[in-house]
Amino acid sequence: MNQTIAYRINDNLYLNITDRCTLACKFCPKTQGIKRVHDFDLTLEQRPEIESIIESIGNPREYDSIVFCGFGEPTLRLKVLLTVARHIKKERGKVRINTDGLANLFHKRNVLPDFEGLVDALSVSLNGQNETIYNQHCQPALKGSFNAVLDFLRLAPRYVPEVTASAIHGLEGLDIEACSALAKQLGVGFRQRNLDVVG
Repeated sequence: MNQTIAYRINDNLYLNITDRCTLACKFCPKTQGIKRVHDFDLTLEQRPEIESIIESIGNPREYDSIVFCGFGEPTLRLKVLLTVARHIKKERGKVRINTDGLANLFHKRNVLPDFEGLVDALSVSLNGQNETIYNQHCQPALKGSFNAVLDFLRLAPRYVPEVTASAIHGLEGLDIEACSALAKQLGVGFRQRNLDVVG
């Protein structure tokens, strides 16, 4: 079966380990019926096993970072993610997770201690300065998702050296300045992304 598990954008290698997600974001290419990022078709006929993921990485030191980020939420496959991250760190690579920040809510426990020593950076989607705007654009499946993201961001710096909240400029009603201020209040960095620009 020929499916894209790892794909390179600039100097980073991205890992597409699941197609499941806790959000159905209106701006996500997947929810718009588009299964491609750049030239890569990220359709998964089946979720890749640990051995296939590790094999697809090659030498982690060839990249600035190995990023868990595909068309699904990587923390939904937490055991797989941690095992692969352990391999990357053993090979002296750098690990980043692009996440919706709902891992604690989904797994019903604080998973962040599991990241300590394995994850160098977290990029957390915060696409709303309040719950109304967040729900409008992200359409979460789990009740209390917005507050769960805030709690995740607040806790994350205790366990992960670099934590950044991101928000997409161009979403209706989204206030970038308010999102940036919220990130600062939570004690994390902030990155503005632009609508329809991936990677």
